[in-house]
Amino acid sequence: MIKSRQLIIRRIGLILCDTLSVIVATFLALIARFDFSISEIPDRVYIDTAVGFLPYSVIITLILFWLFHLYQSLWEYAGAPEMFSILGACLCSAVIQMIIVNLILHWIYPRSCYVFFGGFLLAFVAVTRFFYRVFRTFIEKRVSSAKSVNVMIIGAGDAGNTLIREMRSSSYIEKNAMCVIDDDRSKIGNYIHGVKVVGGREDIIENAVKYDIDEIIIAMPTASKSTIRDILEICKQTKCELKTLPGMYQLVNGEVNVSQLRKVDIADLLGRDQVKIDLDSIMGYVSDKVILVTGGGGSIGSELCRQIATHRPKQLIIFDIYENSAYAIQQELVRAYPDLDLKVLIGSVRNTNRLNSIFEKYHPDIVYHAAAHKHVPLMEDSPNEAIKNNVMGTWKLAEAASRHGTKRFVMISTDKAVNPTNIMGASKRICEMIVQSYNHKSDTEFVAVRFGNVLGSNGSVIPLFKKQIEAGGPVTVTHPNIIRYFMTIPEAVSLVLQAGAYAKGGEIFVLEMGEPVRILDLAINLIRLSGYVPGEDIQIQFTGLRPGEKLYEEMLMEEEGLQDTANSRIHIGKPIEFDEEEFYKELEIVNELSKDETDDETIRKWVKKMVPTYQMRNADGTLPIDRTYDNKPHKWEPTND
Repeated sequence: MIKSRQLIIRRIGLILCDTLSVIVATFLALIARFDFSISEIPDRVYIDTAVGFLPYSVIITLILFWLFHLYQSLWEYAGAPEMFSILGACLCSAVIQMIIVNLILHWIYPRSCYVFFGGFLLAFVAVTRFFYRVFRTFIEKRVSSAKSVNVMIIGAGDAGNTLIREMRSSSYIEKNAMCVIDDDRSKIGNYIHGVKVVGGREDIIENAVKYDIDEIIIAMPTASKSTIRDILEICKQTKCELKTLPGMYQLVNGEVNVSQLRKVDIADLLGRDQVKIDLDSIMGYVSDKVILVTGGGGSIGSELCRQIATHRPKQLIIFDIYENSAYAIQQELVRAYPDLDLKVLIGSVRNTNRLNSIFEKYHPDIVYHAAAHKHVPLMEDSPNEAIKNNVMGTWKLAEAASRHGTKRFVMISTDKAVNPTNIMGASKRICEMIVQSYNHKSDTEFVAVRFGNVLGSNGSVIPLFKKQIEAGGPVTVTHPNIIRYFMTIPEAVSLVLQAGAYAKGGEIFVLEMGEPVRILDLAINLIRLSGYVPGEDIQIQFTGLRPGEKLYEEMLMEEEGLQDTANSRIHIGKPIEFDEEEFYKELEIVNELSKDETDDETIRKWVKKMVPTYQMRNADGTLPIDRTYDNKPHKWEPTND
């Protein structure tokens, strides 16, 4: 409402200024025609004509100004197009008045007066419009000068010109362009929007000191990489913050990708505020304890290590089969927590002897089991590997923890374990059953934590979408109606750690994931956040559900009920009773079957027997899908959303 009132007042002010400009221009034109001497005007009729037609002149001019958008333009950003609009409006006003007065009404009036009138009107209107811009810019720069960053621009071309203009005109950019550097000797000494080109690259260091520069921006989008590298080497000596400006040329040629233009914050895609947990109040249970994290180099495992490291464990042991990821988190923690007693061990949870040696040597108090195969389509093609790594690895790890007196064992599970339609989800359900059964026969407190998809984790949909967008598309979505529960990695890990504090043994903790998110919406939002238009700049392609994939995930089975905890985002699922003696007999059989690299179907049948809610493949080799949709690849159209 306030902005609307300000806009009306601004337009009324411009109309009054233009009215005054028409009046003054009319009489100045007549006086100028006779050498600026009123006494030299030969005939009183000229003055009478000027006065008599003045109201119509004002009306005609104001209408023309409206048609030429002189009252709709944002004059704080005025440039050449606005100047041409002013010129066109003033010229039309003079011509139309001459036609009406001299050719239609046949009034006596010097035709040269219209030339003077147009010139004076142009000058007055231009001054009033651009004075507003200059005055506004001056005031805003005065207000923000105290907190502005002094900037040196390298490159006096189109990119540098655009950058300086934006700095000068925008009230949102708190940067003050102090000088420009360019190797073109013909440009040195000239000014761009009032900013002087002070020299070439050899003058960078000197002028950085002279103008007290805080930040250097390289605005040379077409320069070669070797040129940029040479300039950066010079700029590094100034100790100023260095930035480069990707330009329109690079955008058109595809040389600049989305991640360089705007780093998308994946938390923007949640559609809700992130969960904040006061871990300091509940993380006493890890202090002065030996903590073992399996899969410690992965997305969830590495974040577990980061958050555990902040709460002073006696010793943190990272166990992972992938040396590169383990090395990366090791180096990060060594830098961030130099006093942390950190051990990084390479090995597989499938190796019984390796596990026993680790437990005998380090005697971990708490185990966070995050090591697992998690890619649904890959596990569908290699079900024996899902069983060997997920099921047998969990079994062997649980046995080692129980045998060596570990106090608490926390397994990371998934919502795909609920009514699974794929072997990965079914394998994780078996892992939950192992954890539940071991809690009955061991002094170790065994619990599982079940949650959905994690934004930005390795192999998840967000990194895939980002790569597809950077490549120019298309972004591939399996099904227009597929939905998933999502959390950020820190959210999920914080809740896992808090669930560990609540553990008494035998629980399956279910994390509250908020409202499910449609994957199509996720793709559309990510494309928009990356600066593109979905369906135009970046296409979306539906590829059909993958093997083992279902439209929606569930957090609970029908038999399970929910029990609340002190945290409203963490619930406990009621354990489902099963014949544990029979379960371990079947587990031995599945263990032997997993060693056969060819007989996948037999494994699936035994898994189905162990997990009755597991939906196996159909007779034609496909898995149950939504039959209301033909599941064929096709292109997304904006009207479909």
